[in-house]
Amino acid sequence: MPELPEVEIYRRYLETSSLHQPIEAIEVEDFKLLTTDLSTLQEALIGHSFTGTSRVGKNLFVLTNAPGKVIVHMHFGMTGDLEYYHSSITRPKYARIVFHFRNGFNLGFICPRKFERIGLIHDIDTYLAQKKIGKDGLEIRLSELTARIRRKKALIKPVLMDQSTVAGLGNWIVDEVLFQARVHPEKRTESLTDAEIEALHDAIRLVLTTAIRHEATYRDFPIGFLIHVREWDDSPYDDVEAHKFCPRCGTRIEKKEVGGRTTYFCPKDQTL
Repeated sequence: MPELPEVEIYRRYLETSSLHQPIEAIEVEDFKLLTTDLSTLQEALIGHSFTGTSRVGKNLFVLTNAPGKVIVHMHFGMTGDLEYYHSSITRPKYARIVFHFRNGFNLGFICPRKFERIGLIHDIDTYLAQKKIGKDGLEIRLSELTARIRRKKALIKPVLMDQSTVAGLGNWIVDEVLFQARVHPEKRTESLTDAEIEALHDAIRLVLTTAIRHEATYRDFPIGFLIHVREWDDSPYDDVEAHKFCPRCGTRIEKKEVGGRTTYFCPKDQTL
């Protein structure tokens, strides 16, 4: 699933490829992918251009010069992506929504599993409030994170995954944040010290900036990251067994369900 780092990469890609190009047509293969009906989408956007972007968590907002402060909201579901290509090239596979620009180039919204969505909004803050989406993981201040955690009485992992606590943290990111902060995923929020919350805040920024810097190519992450333990990762370890152990202390990494999600942690470094 595209997490905050991937969506930030998509945001930058769109900014460098698709701004200030008048939209000539919008092609939609599956109307269920739209949260705004096609005629409204076409009426609002055709003849106008994308002018900038904003991102909060996993939500990408594309600003336009259309009258009435029209903003395109993109959510990438489980497997979404973007591809900018010339009209002389065959449409990319799974590009189920395509913005055709007058200059002969297109922006394809890639939707392999059809969980992705595009629609129009008019105010980002109003949308975020309606959807109960909190402060972005790269923007949240320590005081804000502390206040949100202190309001909850629950296990810390599901609290961090709650988008109203902090936006953009998915399952593997939260596992990595907890590992880097040395906090057990089943530790209760009311038992966290101020120092532990500060460690979580620092770890959120560390994990997100590292992922963005490496363009979400997990095998390129530093060896000291827990991400290499996850079974779907193409680990850089020469020894295939090595990635099953904590890179800090050598203890075998444990795997269990926490809050209904598969969770990896070091039982020695992350204690209750």
